[in-house]
Amino acid sequence: MTQIAEPINVLLIGGGGREHALAWKLSESPRLGTLFVSNPENPGLAALGRPMDVPMDVRAPFQMQRFCDKNNIGLVVIGPEEPLAGGLADLLAAPGRAIFGPSAAAARLEADKAWAKQLMRAASVPMADGRVFSDPAAAKSYVESREDPPVIKASGLAKGKGVIVPGSMAEALAAIDRIMVKREFGDAGKTIIVEERLEGHEASVLALVDGRTIYVLEACQDHKRLGDNDTGPNTGGMGVYCPGGITDDATISLVQTEVLVPTIDAMRREGIDFRGVLYAGIMITPGGPKVLEFNTRFGDPECQALMARFDGDLLEVLLATSTRRLDEIDIHWSPAASCCIVIAAEGYPGKPKLNVPITGIDNAAKVEGVRIFHAGTKKTAAGEILTAGGRVLNVVGTGETIAEARKRAYLAAGMIHFPGMVIRRDIAASAPELVAGS
Repeated sequence: MTQIAEPINVLLIGGGGREHALAWKLSESPRLGTLFVSNPENPGLAALGRPMDVPMDVRAPFQMQRFCDKNNIGLVVIGPEEPLAGGLADLLAAPGRAIFGPSAAAARLEADKAWAKQLMRAASVPMADGRVFSDPAAAKSYVESREDPPVIKASGLAKGKGVIVPGSMAEALAAIDRIMVKREFGDAGKTIIVEERLEGHEASVLALVDGRTIYVLEACQDHKRLGDNDTGPNTGGMGVYCPGGITDDATISLVQTEVLVPTIDAMRREGIDFRGVLYAGIMITPGGPKVLEFNTRFGDPECQALMARFDGDLLEVLLATSTRRLDEIDIHWSPAASCCIVIAAEGYPGKPKLNVPITGIDNAAKVEGVRIFHAGTKKTAAGEILTAGGRVLNVVGTGETIAEARKRAYLAAGMIHFPGMVIRRDIAASAPELVAGS
């Protein structure tokens, strides 16, 4: 007789589309006891989990620790970067309680880009050449000494928006003012990185890391700019398709051996044990792959496209990653392709228009092969869905090919309406199979 493993109560931290996708997959696990969510104001999360009855605040850890003890939480899954950088993984760690998400020391790889640059340089990780500045005048002098406009990056957390790619020297100097003087990204802009502009093909590589084992997830191709044909400001991501980006085994192997392994080894030498997701933004240059930046959590919307193709027990995978048993489990993927379309609010990525009524979600969800994830929405007492953030909804289509997944996603997205909605029309249009067939 097969012995059934004990159910595990899970606490999921975060309230966006990424967390809705994780909650959906976690809820399918036969091992799941009760799923608690930190952000029940998200209608998608409210439908899948039980609300946490204390505030999610890293500055008041005692209440959260007591909540985890009282509800016998066996696994905490931390989605967003802010609580990771704030040390939530460290605060909630306890005997018998696994934490999926890196410590504050490990999350520094994303939270402090200047420190990450230093670590990569010491580990000989291929990356864009750059210099760090905490004085705007010095940064401007350096920019003026260059022949071509460099990339300007806020060193701290800026929700994926702190990277400016200027088209001219004047724009580069203005970017320094925006970040360091006007503080458009808050304290994230105390320090900046002035970085060479790499030419090539950009891609995302995400890997599960349990401190000693690295498992590279399926390749994704993100679309960061707000407008079609990669125009407009950088955003947190306007869409993604999977598999996409780096799909050849040779390049993935090169990224693993030259980027992921030496980075984890360098952190271990610093006494930092990394467990969670390591996300490398990579530029495939004529000279090989180079790192643009690291994230220390599932990308958003990469996670949504990945979960649509994940074929297995997510709870067991996250638990194994958290408890250094990643080498003991098998991870399976659906042969289907996925395409995620982000629907954003008017004003994003600046000041999005909130409390705008949304229609058509239920009909869109009925399209074959489509799943809708709530990213920035809320539900009124009367049951009406309103905008509540910059990126509002994620429409994920799956199909036998990228073309089919894309067609379904756009068909469903076209059924959703609210005034001022922003949507890119070219997500996955540059996928090799679509370009070849055009």
